[in-house]
Amino acid sequence: MRVCLTVAYDGTDYHGWQIKPNGITIESVLHQALSDLLGEDILLIGASRTDAGVHALGNVAVFDTDTRMPAEKIAYALNQRLPGDIVAQDSKEVAADFHPRHCLSQKTYEYRILNRRFREPLKRRYTYFYHYALDVDKMQRAARFLVGEHDFKSFCSIHAEVETTVRTIYTLDVKKAGDEVTIRVCGNGFLYNMVRIVAGTLIEVGNGRLPVEQIDEILAAQDRSAAGPTAPACGLTMVGIEFL
Repeated sequence: MRVCLTVAYDGTDYHGWQIKPNGITIESVLHQALSDLLGEDILLIGASRTDAGVHALGNVAVFDTDTRMPAEKIAYALNQRLPGDIVAQDSKEVAADFHPRHCLSQKTYEYRILNRRFREPLKRRYTYFYHYALDVDKMQRAARFLVGEHDFKSFCSIHAEVETTVRTIYTLDVKKAGDEVTIRVCGNGFLYNMVRIVAGTLIEVGNGRLPVEQIDEILAAQDRSAAGPTAPACGLTMVGIEFL
């Protein structure tokens, strides 16, 4: 049977999702734990290959297994074998041809910025500390230019290998609560480092280095050097995926 696994993790101490030869990753830990639990060599297919240091509340992966264990029980058994910073949230049987990267889906990410005079130790793993004042109203107005279907080549790492850089952003909101600014973005898919580059660019708007209207020019340039810096990984969390 094919099993769909929803997993949450603190990505601070991992080298991203995808298995690498020289570092511990989320996928490698899940692979080992599932293979030990089920007595098979389990191959995982992840919906989103989050980068090193990026967190998730609801990343999704599927795998095939011959086990007689009911699919909905696997998450419970798996959590007994996982470290505290990786937790299975759900497991269920899906159709044999279900592939999380080939289905229409809606992905949601949040980028959190701690915007205050001094660092706060308890938030250091999950927010990007930025002590210069940010104009959230300007950031929100700039964000509106990015909503819709666009060629996001300017917001994609130059190392990405993709067939097309066209993506659709359904919603992009910037809000502040206390001393924390949250950039929440929902779209049909994201390019390599795209959300972090969007965050870095909106921060440049918020601090006054970029005018709001320049976002349109950055999109039109289709040149990575036209956009702002890539914001640090620690502030990014994959909130979840909705399959359409």
